[in-house]
Amino acid sequence: MLQDKFREYVRAHSLCTCDERILLAVSGGVDSMVMLSLFVRGGYRVGVAHCNFQLRGAEADEDDVVVEREAARLGVPFHAIRFDTTAEAAATGESIEMAARRLRYDWFERLCEEHGYDKIAIAHHADDSVETFFINLIRGTGLRGLTGIHVVNGRLIRPLLFSQRREIVEFALAHKIPYREDSTNASTKYLRNKFRLGIVPRIREISPCFTDTMAANVERLTAAQLFIDRGIEAIRREAVVREGETTLIEMSRIDPRLPLRFVMFELLRDFRFNGEAIDSLGRAYAEGNGSGKRFFAKDHVAYIDRERIIVTPIPDDEPCVSEVAADTRRLCCGGVALVFEHIEADDIDDLRQGPEVALLDEDKLAYPLVVRRWNDGDDFVPFGMSHRRKVSDFLIDAKVPLPDKRRQFVVTSRGDIVWVAGRRIDDRYKVDASTRNVLRIVRATDSE
Repeated sequence: MLQDKFREYVRAHSLCTCDERILLAVSGGVDSMVMLSLFVRGGYRVGVAHCNFQLRGAEADEDDVVVEREAARLGVPFHAIRFDTTAEAAATGESIEMAARRLRYDWFERLCEEHGYDKIAIAHHADDSVETFFINLIRGTGLRGLTGIHVVNGRLIRPLLFSQRREIVEFALAHKIPYREDSTNASTKYLRNKFRLGIVPRIREISPCFTDTMAANVERLTAAQLFIDRGIEAIRREAVVREGETTLIEMSRIDPRLPLRFVMFELLRDFRFNGEAIDSLGRAYAEGNGSGKRFFAKDHVAYIDRERIIVTPIPDDEPCVSEVAADTRRLCCGGVALVFEHIEADDIDDLRQGPEVALLDEDKLAYPLVVRRWNDGDDFVPFGMSHRRKVSDFLIDAKVPLPDKRRQFVVTSRGDIVWVAGRRIDDRYKVDASTRNVLRIVRATDSE
């Protein structure tokens, strides 16, 4: 029975006790509504947190009613909030999904602090973990991303990861638990739904026990990652030296028979270097031609000094000159992260984007693009204008504070500034009726 399996899973993984207060994230869908029922039936002290992201109109309002009514029937505290998610995404340049995720989890943390909740329970189940595996597989996140969804992450717990969605629905029907179906779950617009509705059902036709098999695979991969983590810690103790804000990686102390790029990736992960930067650093080190080159994370720079890799915070006067190839997906430097996406003009629903997003006619660009801090004397043709304007004057007119001016980045093509990042594109590179291919650049936030 699901209730018994739930109780045993919570106990086996030490997720929570009946003395702790658990905040349940309840959307109104079958997974979270069953989770609410299981916690209440198990005698746990819980409260319900429900978000309305104002993305589905009356449908979302009806979710509010169902969740609030069920919380009242069960006699548990109910917390609700409405977010203007679309406006938030436009203001930050995040995707709708990323903005919603950040808003949701930030609010959960505030509720814990204000109302004394010890844990936050999320209703992810085994099918979700399998879908996450495949999503991360095609995104190239490496082994760590293939370990699925973690049971515990700080105060976040996922007490339904043992269960398949089929079991959850059967429990809801057997116990007459009310729930709502999100109409967007039937849309293949979202990557997760493409796996859920298209790929996974076809695999199940070949292997009916596919979810169970994948759950076992993810468990093995998680064990392998734990083993790797222990090995990396041993290497870190031997080869990494910290001197104030500077970190020295003594490559001569690392066994050359090991996959050095992988070891570099693990050692530099804490500094938030992305895979592309680390691959470039690894190639430069292996080829012995890395002298003078700098490799950037959002807040740190790494460079090669003979048999050492030196990592320091990025100085204020560091120009952060970085090249963007046609296949670059993400670039970081000096507190800025830029995400690059190639799309067809016909796939753009709305040309009106927030200032954190640039839509550029890609056929007018020449790779590699260059990203750097702006310089005195830089000029461009601001969108909507027909004449050149100095970047310095543009920033003054925009009332940009002096510290932000120093951190201002530009994206260039053949020496032309095509985007004053996060502020204005160059009018000559705008998307118009003749545009076929678009480069979309997002000035991302830390949460991405």
